[in-house]
Amino acid sequence: MIDDSTGYDRKSNFTLVDRFVETFPALEAIPGLIHGFVLRNPEIDVAVDRDEALERLQPCYDSILSELEIPRDHFWTGEQVHADSIFVVESGPAAHIPDTDGFVTSQPGQYLGIFVADCGAVFIVDPVKRACGLVHSGKKGSELEISRRAIELMVERFGSNPSDLIVQVSPCIRPPAYEIDFAGQARESCQKAGVQSIFDDETCTSLDLERYYSYRAELGKTGRMLAILGFKKTD
Repeated sequence: MIDDSTGYDRKSNFTLVDRFVETFPALEAIPGLIHGFVLRNPEIDVAVDRDEALERLQPCYDSILSELEIPRDHFWTGEQVHADSIFVVESGPAAHIPDTDGFVTSQPGQYLGIFVADCGAVFIVDPVKRACGLVHSGKKGSELEISRRAIELMVERFGSNPSDLIVQVSPCIRPPAYEIDFAGQARESCQKAGVQSIFDDETCTSLDLERYYSYRAELGKTGRMLAILGFKKTD
């Protein structure tokens, strides 16, 4: 039986996280870190405008957050206006923050979310201070060096040492499918900020529409991947 709201096969042994969440080895190795990159759910029709697509996908997102044991009132999202504004998460309850394209936090139990469809999500993790950041870095954000800004904010607010940080760039659109290599710009921004451990498998979202949503390849009528990041509370 398929649950129409989520695309989840109740008879399957696989959870939604098993089926639709990609993780990254560099981040999997960090104790206590929860992260994921929610992929395309083929059972949900998203050939509509952004707001409607997100509304249709919300039950699937909520189910995945539940499976990851992330309370909805501790999951922060932003309006994402292609700027470089970053919100510092200090405590809950979580909210949807206007005019925001990124988050940083040192609070375990607070989780960050970024939506993308060709733009990159940049995961920034400090395993020493147990702090993290997550930014929306597309053409404009990469030009504005939003990743570097997030790193500098983590240094200022949490005492992070850039040499301790681990950065993961998500799948995103890349040349030759797109004329600008904003993933490369994001990596360079992190290097300039002093980060040494930067990971990127150079996957192009527009070349695999079975796995990813692509705003450019689907002419704007598509869904959004959801990047998730945060440290668990320790007992």
